[in-house]
Amino acid sequence: MKQQIELNGIRYNVPSQPVVVVCIDGGAPEYIDHCLRAGIIPHIKGFMEKGFAAIAKGSMPSFTCPNNMSIATGCEPASHGISGNYYLDRNSREPVVMTGPELLRTRTVMAEFSRCGVTVVSITAKDKLRRQLQKDMVLDNGSVSFSAQYADQCSLAENGIDNVLSYVGRPQPDMYSADLSLFVLDAGIRLLDERRPQILYLSLTDYIQHAYAPEAPEAEQFYRDLDERFGRLHQLGAVVALTADHGMNDKADENGKPKVVWLQDVLEEALGAECCTVICPITDAFVGHHGALGGFVRVYCHGNTDPVSIAEIARRQPGIAGVWSAHEAAADLEQPLDREGDIAVMGDIGTVIGARRNDHDLNALKGARLRSHGSIWEAEVPFILSAPLTAEYRRTVGGERLRSHQIFDFAINGTRGSQ
Repeated sequence: MKQQIELNGIRYNVPSQPVVVVCIDGGAPEYIDHCLRAGIIPHIKGFMEKGFAAIAKGSMPSFTCPNNMSIATGCEPASHGISGNYYLDRNSREPVVMTGPELLRTRTVMAEFSRCGVTVVSITAKDKLRRQLQKDMVLDNGSVSFSAQYADQCSLAENGIDNVLSYVGRPQPDMYSADLSLFVLDAGIRLLDERRPQILYLSLTDYIQHAYAPEAPEAEQFYRDLDERFGRLHQLGAVVALTADHGMNDKADENGKPKVVWLQDVLEEALGAECCTVICPITDAFVGHHGALGGFVRVYCHGNTDPVSIAEIARRQPGIAGVWSAHEAAADLEQPLDREGDIAVMGDIGTVIGARRNDHDLNALKGARLRSHGSIWEAEVPFILSAPLTAEYRRTVGGERLRSHQIFDFAINGTRGSQ
């Protein structure tokens, strides 16, 4: 077995004790701040006091797929290639789902370690992440990769494990529930206890954060449940690292109505039908909790439509806080240029952007306030380690601001507990 791997310019040591990185989907720092004040997350509090805690900058756009891939690969979308859940195929004018492993331009930390004989575990709430995280992963050495979404369908050949429900001792969780995330953690705890993998990545879902503000009883209970499981992982001898793929903000007005810029409608009214296509890269198969409305979209021009005109119209709309050309987005937001639209548009902290009004079904919100993400205001995430930093990594913290994609580096190489 190699004692070190190198991936995307970072050398990772094989840890002497298990390292667990947890991505708390939608885990805005405000949730931890509130729960600390309420005194209901003693294990996280202990990590912060005895280990390390900071606020890190995540990747843009602040959506699930780009940020999970940044965390898992140790680099930004410009390098790994995943800049949303969708991009537009310019030839067919059809949106392309960006969850295929062939679209990921690098391996993950877990996959690279598995190829060197290290036992790894990768468990996601939703299967849309699982296949990319599993790209080139070796599963014949005890390594495991599966999603809670399809826990009842796992096989040794595809996932490195079967009979997951009986193994974890829990029924198949519902997609729209806190239980989906708790299943991921319970599975990780069982595997850590019995198989002692050296690297674990546990990626949760943001159902609770979309539905409830930090002070809501449901959110408090969810964080109690998370904290209990984080404590168990730590008690089993792991260095526990906590971060998030993105935060979450309220996107409704004082009457509870979603604050939306229907950008496709606006642009077609000004420039004519079929002048462009607005792609909402938050879109996935489960949009009941956000109606495919997020704080960042891409506009692809058709025919003779001038991107400058698109940008000028977008900038004039109330609620729009940022507009970039393709090259500006690639440079400023670290995006892969070949998958960028002609124009990128971002809402302000309280506004989401849609395509056509008729394209979005908000009935699934059932009258609840819209909470969503995608903008720069949801790009701040927690960065918490259960073990203290080495002197070398403490000096690193004094320089540039931490990025969420550094979490594996810090957890594996930068803590005294993992040496």
